[in-house]
Amino acid sequence: MDERALAIGLVSISDRASAGVYADQGLPALTAWFEAAVASPWHTETRLIPDEQPVIERTLIELVDVVHCDLVLTTGGTGPAPRDVTPEATLAVAHKLLPGFGEEMRRVSLRYVPTAILSRQVGVVRGRALILNLPGQPKAIKETLDGVFPAVPYCIDLIGGPYVETREEVCKAFRPKAAIRPPKTVS
Repeated sequence: MDERALAIGLVSISDRASAGVYADQGLPALTAWFEAAVASPWHTETRLIPDEQPVIERTLIELVDVVHCDLVLTTGGTGPAPRDVTPEATLAVAHKLLPGFGEEMRRVSLRYVPTAILSRQVGVVRGRALILNLPGQPKAIKETLDGVFPAVPYCIDLIGGPYVETREEVCKAFRPKAAIRPPKTVS
């Protein structure tokens, strides 16, 4: 039974925000969502980097292999523009592809905007970490996490991470009955 805090890597990928042209909005949006939704102990490692495939790859590898994050979320760089290379970088460092995450992220986003079909988000496993590519806008980040995060805690269980509990009024995690732990009792 793993009782350690969930280690979350948050990576905002933006040429202009990383150069200081404007303030990054991805990292604050991700942090706010976790503050509202996750009841278990957690902590983050954050990175603000440019849309450069080698930089993205090195950052993902560092967060998983060196920092030992259980979950890494990227924001930005998932569209069809020439500089959008987040999915390529993510796939380059992946050990396993989880296509259902990308499919569901697009399905969720299509409820809000028809251009969600242009998104190339992916979900992968590297070692004992889940890596998900999220959209870049704060509203879309929240909508996407609301839609896919119910499956994340059980995925983290299956790949060897800590047991993650959510605040059900924000996001109800789904696990098969056999995988649900009884609530902790305080003596």
